[in-house]
Amino acid sequence: MNIAEQQESEQLETLLYQDPDNPEKQYALALLYIDLQRNAEALELLNNCIQVRHRDPAALYARAVISLSMGSYRKAACDLMKTIVLDRGFIQAYKHLGFVQFTLGKEEAALKTLKKGLEIDPEYAEIYCVLGDAYLDMGELEKAREAFEKALDLEPHSAEAHSKIAMYYLSRGDMKGLKREYELLKTLDAALAEQIGTLFFEIP
Repeated sequence: MNIAEQQESEQLETLLYQDPDNPEKQYALALLYIDLQRNAEALELLNNCIQVRHRDPAALYARAVISLSMGSYRKAACDLMKTIVLDRGFIQAYKHLGFVQFTLGKEEAALKTLKKGLEIDPEYAEIYCVLGDAYLDMGELEKAREAFEKALDLEPHSAEAHSKIAMYYLSRGDMKGLKREYELLKTLDAALAEQIGTLFFEIP
C-alpha cells in the first residue's frame, strides 16, 4: 500500500466509523479494499451495503468480482445476473457472466450472454477476449481467432488480447506465432511475457 492509498483508507475508515450504517460509505471503502486485495473485508462491507440497497447493481457487481477472485463462481453468477436485470447496459457484468458460464461448462449460455453484451457495445474489446476463450474451449478455433483479432483491432496495445491470441497460436501448434506475440508482450506486459517465456521458451 502506498502513502496515498493508506491515507485514503484511513479517511474512509474514519468516515465509516462515524456513520457505520451508511451504505455509500460502505461501498466506497469496499472498492478501495478490493484494490488493496483485502477481499474478506470488502465482502463484509458489501454484504452490509446490499442488505440496505439490495437493488444496487454497482454493489452487486462489486460483490461478484470478489466472489470471482475467491473462486466462488456460482455466487458470482447469481450477483451478475441480478446486476444485468437491474441495469441492462452494465457491459462489464455481461463480460464476467460470460466468463463464469463457460468456466462452469455452460458454453451456449456464455455465447448468448457475450453476444448480448456486444449488442450493447460492439466495440468493447475485453468481451471479444472472453468470447474467443469460449470458442477456443469449444474447439471453434477460427471463430476464436476472429474474436481475438477483433479485440486487437479495437485495442492494438492490449496485453490481454495479445496473450489470448498467443494461446490461440499455441492451440494450433504455431510456435512462430506464439513467439511473435511473446516478443510483443515483452514491451506491453513484461510479467505476462515472462510467464509465457518460462513455459514455452528458454529465457535467460
